[in-house]
Amino acid sequence: MPLLPQSEKEAGQSLAPDASAVRDQLKRLLAHPLFANSKRYPVFLAYTVEQTLRGNAGDLKERTIGVEAFGREPNYDVNLDPVVRTTAAEVRKRLIQYYYNTDHAGELIVELSAGSYVPSFRDPTVSVNLESGSLIAQRNGTTPQGSPATESKFAEAALPPPVLSGQRWISTATLLLVALLAGFGMGRIQIPRKQSNLERFWEPVTAASGKVTYCLGQPIDAVDRERTTPNGMPLYGRLDVSDVITLARSIVPLVPKGGDFRVVSDSEIGYTQLREGPVVLIGAFDNIWTMRITQDLPFGFEYDSQVRRLVDRKSPEKRFWTLQWQVPYTKLAKDYAIIARIHDRVTGQPVIIIAGILGEGTEAASEVVFKPAYLDEMLKKAPKNWDQLNLEAVIETNVIEGHAGPPTVLAVETWR
Repeated sequence: MPLLPQSEKEAGQSLAPDASAVRDQLKRLLAHPLFANSKRYPVFLAYTVEQTLRGNAGDLKERTIGVEAFGREPNYDVNLDPVVRTTAAEVRKRLIQYYYNTDHAGELIVELSAGSYVPSFRDPTVSVNLESGSLIAQRNGTTPQGSPATESKFAEAALPPPVLSGQRWISTATLLLVALLAGFGMGRIQIPRKQSNLERFWEPVTAASGKVTYCLGQPIDAVDRERTTPNGMPLYGRLDVSDVITLARSIVPLVPKGGDFRVVSDSEIGYTQLREGPVVLIGAFDNIWTMRITQDLPFGFEYDSQVRRLVDRKSPEKRFWTLQWQVPYTKLAKDYAIIARIHDRVTGQPVIIIAGILGEGTEAASEVVFKPAYLDEMLKKAPKNWDQLNLEAVIETNVIEGHAGPPTVLAVETWR
């Protein structure tokens, strides 16, 4: 990594926030519901911030944090008890979600880079471009012309290597390759010679000059709040099969165009990267960016007494759809999903959302944006100029033996 010129290093140091300012910001963070409603997240954040301020950043290792912050025995097995890793992943997500909210614009920024337990602090009006070694002043969300601000290069991390664990988990790379090869090899993917609804729907992605970002969530089991699978393995680095199938289907429109794209988890992408080009968000409750961006849309996801549901915010009675079970919490009967194609005002970029309450809903929604017949049926409920508007739809699917059935479009909303 190139070193900053001495003058710029000194300038960066002089602009670095002091310890008292960092501690004041820490108090704001810990008082926010994103942290205050948890036991582990405030402990991790407060401990790592304080140790960094005291000059002990080099000691912030997984075992040390486990022993000193979480009271584990000095010789505890970090593989069997991944409390530090899973907590760090959640804290990283929650910091991103906190600062994405415009209510916190102008506050001192506390960041936790992927793969690190050492937080960093910066004034929101200053960003250092580590690649070029230039100091860039950002005021009110803008940067000097010709000087695009970048985050630390560590922020753009790919998904961790997936691990096979349980019948609903599978290697991301393997399934993606199989899905793509199966589609081309069996002739199921057809590129229309004239512009179709399918091409018009994906045009914000396929026509992009920059890199397209596919952002997937890291699943959280509906019962286990500690982010582990039934056999005790952490969920970090694993993806639901339905999400990977959806990823494969949504990448297909880019293939004939030779489009450039990246695949990241929701905890490993920041606001700056979301502004670089079109974004495809996959998954709902396990994807903080889906939850954040849909919170002001006509249709969105909410918790009600710990029950996940999809709500219609425009209806006077606030109608909603929630999971239906044949056997409570064991055998799913119906799932619901959102498909959205919008221009996000916060990032200034086109965003496509494919997200179910659970994975079966996500997979059913992906069929709508992958198979022309289903998409054409959905667009019958939209005005003719739908491709010039923001569009959102609610999808229902019957779940048969754990698999999503054909999708049904229940509602469509468009707006400027």
